Amino acid sequence: MTTTHDTFPLRFELTPSEAVRAESEREAILADPGFGRFFTDHMVSIEWTTEEGWHDAAVVPYGPITLDPAASVLHYAQEIFEGLKAYRHEDGSVWTFRPDANGRRLQRSARRLALPELAVDDFVESLKQLVRADVDWVPSADEQSLYIRPFMIATESFLGVRAAHKVGFYVIASPAGAYFSGGVAPVSIWLSTNYSRAGKGGTGAAKTGGNYASSLLPQEEAYQHGCAQVLFLDSVEATYIEELGGMNVVLVYKDGTLVTPESDSILEGITRDSLLQLAEDRGHRVERRRVTIDEWREGVESGDIVEVFACGTAAVVTPIAELKGEGFSVGSPDAQPGPLTMSLREELTDIQYGRRPDVHGWLTRLDA
Repeated sequence: MTTTHDTFPLRFELTPSEAVRAESEREAILADPGFGRFFTDHMVSIEWTTEEGWHDAAVVPYGPITLDPAASVLHYAQEIFEGLKAYRHEDGSVWTFRPDANGRRLQRSARRLALPELAVDDFVESLKQLVRADVDWVPSADEQSLYIRPFMIATESFLGVRAAHKVGFYVIASPAGAYFSGGVAPVSIWLSTNYSRAGKGGTGAAKTGGNYASSLLPQEEAYQHGCAQVLFLDSVEATYIEELGGMNVVLVYKDGTLVTPESDSILEGITRDSLLQLAEDRGHRVERRRVTIDEWREGVESGDIVEVFACGTAAVVTPIAELKGEGFSVGSPDAQPGPLTMSLREELTDIQYGRRPDVHGWLTRLDA
C-alpha cells in the first residue's frame, strides 16, 4: 500500500516496508548500536533530471540502490553528502540541530561538484519524513542519537566528461551509540607532511567523498604512530594548519581567545561554528584566521596555548592531548581535557538534547 504526504513544493510518497524489524530485534540493536553498523527500515529517495528538476520524492523501504555500470558517480566521483543527528528529548520528542545550515552547506557542495541544488526546505522536509517513518529507531539512552546521512550522487549512464543530467538524492539513518563510551578521552594526533587533504582551488570546502578518500592513507600512517587522527597542512606552503581527516581544529589561548584555521580548502564545520558562537556568548574573543604549525607548536611549548580540541558531528568535541610529527611531539599523551573544552561540549550537547534553553533557535522538531 502506498500513502502520500503533501509538502511544498515536493510531494513525498510513503511506501511502508514489509520487512520492518521486530521490536525485540530493534531494541537489541539500540542497546549497543555502535556507529554506522545498523540502518533503519526506510530511506528517502528524490530524483532529478535536467528536464523535470526535482521529482518523485518518496520514503521507501531501506535497500540497495540500482546503478548502471556507466553511472557517472562511479567514474567521475560526482557525489556529496551531509551528516547530522536526531536527538530524543526527555519528553520523548525528537529534534535535530541546525538542519538549515546542513541544507545550505549541501547547496554549496553541490555548486562545487556541478550537481543540482536542493531547496533547504525540501532538505529539512526529507529529514522529517524519514524520522516520522522510523521514529522508533531514535535511541533514548544518554549520549545516543540517530545519525542521519543525506547524500547526492550522479546516476546518469554516460561516460562523457561533463556534469550529469540525472541525479539521485537519498537519506539513510543509523542509530549511534555514545562516541566516548567510557567518558571523553583526549587523543594524540599525527601531523602529515607527505600528504595533503585538498589543494588550492580544489574541493576541500565541499563535503564530498573524495576528500575523505584522500585522508585514508595518511590516517593509516597516524595509526602506525599511535595516533587517533591525522592533521593536514595547506598544499601550497605546507605551513598552515587546515583540518583533521574529518574534524575542525580549535586552539584556546591563555587569555581566553579561541582561534580556528580559516582557508578556502577547509570544510565549514557547523559544530565548530556553534561552539565558537557559545564561546562568544560568554565573552570570549574568537579569531578565524590562518594558523601556522609553528604557532601551534611554540604556543603549546610556551604555555600561550592552553587547550586544543577537534570538533565535528560524530564526536561533538574531542580534546587533543598531543601533537606528534616526524622528529617532534608537543603536549603530553596523558594530558587531561581542558576546562573550557569540556564546558563548551557540555553546553552544546545540553542544547541538542533539550537539557538547557535553545536561545539561538538552533533546534528543529522532526517527529511532528
